Amino acid sequence: MINLETLATEQRNSHSQHIDSVSTEDMLRIINDEDHKVADAVGAIIPDIAKAVDTISDRLRHGGRLFYMGSGTSGRLGILDAVECPPTYSTDPERIQGLIAGGYEAIFRAKEGAEDSPELGRQDLIAKNLTADDVVVGLSASGRTPYVVGGLTYAASVGAATIAIDCSPHSAIGACADIDLCAVVGPEVVTGSTRMKAGTAQKMIANMLSTGAMIRLGKVYGNLMVDVKSSNQKLEERARRIVMTATGCSRQEAVKALAESQGRAKTAIVMILLNLPAKEAEDRLAAAQGYVAAVLKEAAHGL
Repeated sequence: MINLETLATEQRNSHSQHIDSVSTEDMLRIINDEDHKVADAVGAIIPDIAKAVDTISDRLRHGGRLFYMGSGTSGRLGILDAVECPPTYSTDPERIQGLIAGGYEAIFRAKEGAEDSPELGRQDLIAKNLTADDVVVGLSASGRTPYVVGGLTYAASVGAATIAIDCSPHSAIGACADIDLCAVVGPEVVTGSTRMKAGTAQKMIANMLSTGAMIRLGKVYGNLMVDVKSSNQKLEERARRIVMTATGCSRQEAVKALAESQGRAKTAIVMILLNLPAKEAEDRLAAAQGYVAAVLKEAAHGL
């Protein structure tokens, strides 16, 4: 028998015990009131999240990869965060990946039994040729998922950095990780339905990890995502607006610079602000490891 009594995510919520007998509006207010607690729970562990961001950005800066792994909702949330990084920050899809217990089919249809195998978590990372340069982030609301435990244990054995995201203190995955990001959100509105508050907390933390790492890697200038990948019409227009906002140039100038820089907003910004051709702007960015602010600072010092 699996003992769920000790898990924070399995406790009964006293504020929602009669949620099935109230009006629809009151039902939704109960859910919303509980959701308000999620941000505070995440806020309470920001110092630990900061350590995780610094660990991830350092590994990525030196050629490592980031793997999210989980089962069910947790696995899907990791995949969601991973797949958004290439269009948002022009990252190589291989650099940030999501793994889910049960593989591709489990993304769309629940294969809950797959989570019970620690060996499956280990094998999924072996298949990715995990190395000591990489980072593995294990997600599990309860903190007990064997698939994640197996993955984190294997990751630690090869020297990879390990991070746990969970919502139950003193968890099994937390014990396997270098950094345990435990957001104690309290019992769910519907007992045990951890796709709710626990899922929201995990998504918030994953957003912080990837966004924070991308900022640290110079993929944001001010608060503009200057490494956006112009892969569709909306993103092409977004790139134009980013260039216009960063430089104060006209739309026509932004379009021209982006055409000359093959759609790279970061390059176009440096071209316009320093009146440089695309190749020289690229060279300066490369010398500054991709940081727009560093290029501009260096140019100001040279005046």
